[in-house]
Amino acid sequence: MKYIRLGDLLVKSGTITQEQLNEALALQSGSGERLGTVLQRHGFITEKQLIDTLMDQLGVEFIDLNSFSIPPEMAQVLPKSVAKKYMVVPVRVTRADIHVAMADPLNFVAVEEVRTVTRRRVIPLIATASSVERAVQNLYSNQGAMQAIEDMQRDLLGSQYGASVTTPADQSVAVDGDESDAAPAIRLVNSIIDRACTEGASDIHMEPGEDSMTIRMRIDGALRPIIPVPRELQNSVISRMKIMARMDIAQKNIPQDGRANVTIRQETLDLRISTLPTIHGEKVVVRLLRKTPELATLEGIGLEGENRERFCRLVDRSREGMILMVGPTGSGKTSTLYAIIDRLKCDEVNLVSLEDPVEYHIDGICQVQINEKMGLTFASVLRSVLRQDPDIIAVGEIRDGETAEIAMRSAMTGHLVLSTVHTNSAAASIDRLLDIGVEPYLIAGAVKGIISQRLLRRVCPSCRRAYTPSQEERESLGLSPGDYRFYRGEGCSDCFGTGYRGRIGAFEVLEVTTAVRRAIHAKSLKDLEQAMEQAAFLPIIAGCRKLVLDGVTSAEEVNRVLGVG
Repeated sequence: MKYIRLGDLLVKSGTITQEQLNEALALQSGSGERLGTVLQRHGFITEKQLIDTLMDQLGVEFIDLNSFSIPPEMAQVLPKSVAKKYMVVPVRVTRADIHVAMADPLNFVAVEEVRTVTRRRVIPLIATASSVERAVQNLYSNQGAMQAIEDMQRDLLGSQYGASVTTPADQSVAVDGDESDAAPAIRLVNSIIDRACTEGASDIHMEPGEDSMTIRMRIDGALRPIIPVPRELQNSVISRMKIMARMDIAQKNIPQDGRANVTIRQETLDLRISTLPTIHGEKVVVRLLRKTPELATLEGIGLEGENRERFCRLVDRSREGMILMVGPTGSGKTSTLYAIIDRLKCDEVNLVSLEDPVEYHIDGICQVQINEKMGLTFASVLRSVLRQDPDIIAVGEIRDGETAEIAMRSAMTGHLVLSTVHTNSAAASIDRLLDIGVEPYLIAGAVKGIISQRLLRRVCPSCRRAYTPSQEERESLGLSPGDYRFYRGEGCSDCFGTGYRGRIGAFEVLEVTTAVRRAIHAKSLKDLEQAMEQAAFLPIIAGCRKLVLDGVTSAEEVNRVLGVG
């Protein structure tokens, strides 16, 4: 393929104008980014337009990596360092040729590097950037894990004849660094963490069984089996995790907790690691926390439409009182809390947060780690914070009546208090507060608004298909008879065959009006329901219904999460 400039191709095909190209070139100057990336990031073209242009103008074949199974042996053809550096992935190979998928087939430096390393003629195939990145990570993570397992088994066999097997006690956890000299246990653990980061997993479960240890990852709220580890190697893997978290590796009969920091592709992750003794050995669960809350914005959490207007009105107008985020475990309450904190923090206010654990580090606010073993409970720290001249106090969770009462009284004395409660709906949170002993007059006087939420899995964009819903599906969402188009995922390699990829929030926002306040004070559920109707309260099912009609999620997912239908 002779050298052709991308800008000239796009102008020639009419995808962009010469003026747009000049503007993009000016934006690209000094940035180090490739032109295609700049054009997409600034909205001049979409990724689909770029792919279509390259296919038409160059005759490059498109490959859908989400539905293409790359043979594991491809990892032996092209070194991991080259694949990751240039984001190219080998998909087919012959004696003379190698087919590589890449987002930018005009990257001739990458093509030449692949040709030099493999000593084969390179045939570029075009694919989406996200699918290439995922394919590279999965191919080489799996290859690295399997190679590490083989090396560990060989070392274990050697140890039976006098060799020693050790797990280095270093604290170096640069997961994506050069691992050629690292011990097999380190390489295996790093491969597992790397895979979890690639898949967007929130947790890693290392579960010992009778025959092997199963590695599962929680992706989009559901656990997915990833790789089995032979039983004879599980102690080495667990010991490596415990060393990273500075735990006592000799103590195997009691639960332990620890933490570690890792760096993956220039991103720092905080790992919360816990162990639990089981009949087959210690189970390890790792929570992955990113240092910066990328989803902690209104757009990130999926808040839009009328609920977004209510949310903004509630947050922006409140200078005192309490705002509650409610929902079951894993419903995204903490992300919403951070979204509010991000919206309210500024140089003019003293914002203090009490958290257990501190999940994200945010500049400009004072974050306190709760430690109940040391006596730093929510209630005791909250009393101390009130002597620190706070304007806004974020309490990670209201767990008991003492914390609730102190927080309520703080909200009634001129502070804005943000907190979360584990309940299923906005109305149920009132019952929960009453149940833990908070007086009705305190709830009525302090609470300004309640935000209830759920997390729904998104229909996978790679395998999404439209269909006509049944009468039962329409009725479960409260839809009248009519012509509707719902969407569901058929299942593909990109979504582990589930039909879902990613999650989005569904919300209901209750603004506490005078009528709602009277109903709370009277402890009357009937009056509360009437007051909510008068306040034009939109229940969470209304938001879910819109997400289904927009093709974002499915009716089955709404029924699963809300328990309707």
